[in-house]
Amino acid sequence: MKQLSKADKTTEILPKSKPSIYQNLKYMKTNYMLYMFILPAILLTLVFKYFPMYGTVIAFKDFNPIKGILGSDWVGFEHFTSFLTSPNFMRILLNTIQLSSFELLLGFPAPIILALMINQVRRAKVKQNIQLIIYAPHFISVIVISGMLFIFLSPTGPVNALLTPLIGNPVSFMSDPDAFRSIYILSGIWQGAGFASIIYVAALSNVDPQLHDAATIDGATLLQRIRHIDLPTLKPVMAVLFILAAGGIMAIGFEKAYLLQTSMNLPASEILPTYVYKRGLQAGDFSFATAVGLFNAVANVILLLLVNSIVKKLNEGDGLL
Repeated sequence: MKQLSKADKTTEILPKSKPSIYQNLKYMKTNYMLYMFILPAILLTLVFKYFPMYGTVIAFKDFNPIKGILGSDWVGFEHFTSFLTSPNFMRILLNTIQLSSFELLLGFPAPIILALMINQVRRAKVKQNIQLIIYAPHFISVIVISGMLFIFLSPTGPVNALLTPLIGNPVSFMSDPDAFRSIYILSGIWQGAGFASIIYVAALSNVDPQLHDAATIDGATLLQRIRHIDLPTLKPVMAVLFILAAGGIMAIGFEKAYLLQTSMNLPASEILPTYVYKRGLQAGDFSFATAVGLFNAVANVILLLLVNSIVKKLNEGDGLL
């Protein structure tokens, strides 16, 4: 065996030095085509995410479109105080949290269960047809979904046509505040669970079939194989997607909630995004609406950090997530 010289031993023991700025620039110049691929994504992020952050300064000003952002007078936290002390604050905040929380608790497991069921289908043709059917609702516009809900759940719609002979009177679902959350959440699960299951189906495709065969020979049932083989495979994906979903718990979609709103279900359907739209674009109170939106964004960041730390501790403790 060739013996290492003293210089070689010293080189082997010492840690490798970090690349210099010159070496990094040289690498970037040599592989500039790789950076060209990500340039559009960087530009879009800068234009639509970072540059608009300058406009959040009007949350601390009495914004006047004629004077502009720089010329408007500073008012400090006046708009935040006005929002936090308004009589609608708790109702709007609770509506947002409840709607987002229930959507997360009920909607997050749905694609996982769906992916586990799809994974049990062995015939490739049948599996493709099932996937095509459950993915299709994702490509239907939110406006179309909202229109379908109003038609199906109207007092003269097909749902009431089935219920009226049983209960005697038609039910006005879209005017009932108690029914709004169920309609919103269930329709969201129907529309998005199939498409969201793609990631989990892809993760399950990496499971070695020999593991299932060996477990079957050892007498493991279907549920035992899912618990001890499939779920551990999905665990990292579930953790990442749960962090992303829980981190945006306050960033609930505006369009669907606004489209399903009526004057009767407003006590349950008025959430922070719809409130910002009405105060900002409809009422023209841009500073107040920006303050509410900034409050929502800060709450999202806090929730993201909190959920991230919780999931990290669960992973260390070898929990489900």
